[in-house]
Amino acid sequence: MVHLTVPPTTGASTTTSPEPARDTVAEQPSVPARAGFVVSKAVGNAVVRNKVKRRLRALVRERLSALPLGSTLVVRALPASAEASYSRLATDLDSAIAVARAPRERRSR
Repeated sequence: MVHLTVPPTTGASTTTSPEPARDTVAEQPSVPARAGFVVSKAVGNAVVRNKVKRRLRALVRERLSALPLGSTLVVRALPASAEASYSRLATDLDSAIAVARAPRERRSR
């Protein structure tokens, strides 16, 4: 599972946003993209979790430059990732990033 947060475009109006005003370095567009990993105990013991994290870290490192500046990528490893091959993890990560980058439709309330 992948979550991607992209900073707002420079032309966006900040006065109409329902979010509170924040000025953090992570949301500045000139800051490089960054990634975080969530690997719970459901994935396996500490050795297995660290193996999964190392594999994901290597895969994300190759793809991080393709993300917009200032974006934040969070990768959550599911239990099946413990048994997945490196190429399978790469395929799953690529498809998850593609889905996360696709424009979302606005839902009416």
